[in-house]
Amino acid sequence: MYRDFIKPLLDFILALILVLILLPILILISIFIFFRMGAPILYRQIRMGKNLNTFTIYKFRSMVNDADKMGSYSTASGDARITPLGQFLRKTSLDELPQVLNVLKGEMSFIGPRPDLPAQKEQYPDEESWVGRHKVRPGITGLSQVRFRSSSTLAERRETDLEYAQNLSFWLDVRILIDTVFVVLKRKNTN
Repeated sequence: MYRDFIKPLLDFILALILVLILLPILILISIFIFFRMGAPILYRQIRMGKNLNTFTIYKFRSMVNDADKMGSYSTASGDARITPLGQFLRKTSLDELPQVLNVLKGEMSFIGPRPDLPAQKEQYPDEESWVGRHKVRPGITGLSQVRFRSSSTLAERRETDLEYAQNLSFWLDVRILIDTVFVVLKRKNTN
């Protein structure tokens, strides 16, 4: 009941409230991006959702135009494609705010595995783990993010994402939410 009804309902209600509260911040960031980097303001990319349905993820653009054509989908520290404003947006995770729209549309959840690119299927050892990983909605934050931040190997992330998909519960989501707050606060204190 939690997985199929309560969690999506809570996601929708919270996303609706957040969109209304965050609207001034979203507009302000959009203006900064437009005047510092030009259009487009949002970065859109096809990602894998629940039950292997694809959707378009939204983020504030943090890289130069056509960055996808210049390198891989995984950004490294010191990536020259990231603009100075983009570095700030990423460091503060403000680039992720438009994903609230994905949650509002029911394509994502606040908590779940980060959404894969379709091409990442080749990184999974078998079809069963690829399908199992996508039995839940992807999230803005998740078990891998609180365990590893961005220091995990692909194998660790896959294992952790599968663990979440198999064990999704209200209490696991509460734990991840609390851990996310601590991870964000710890990151702010070390900067």
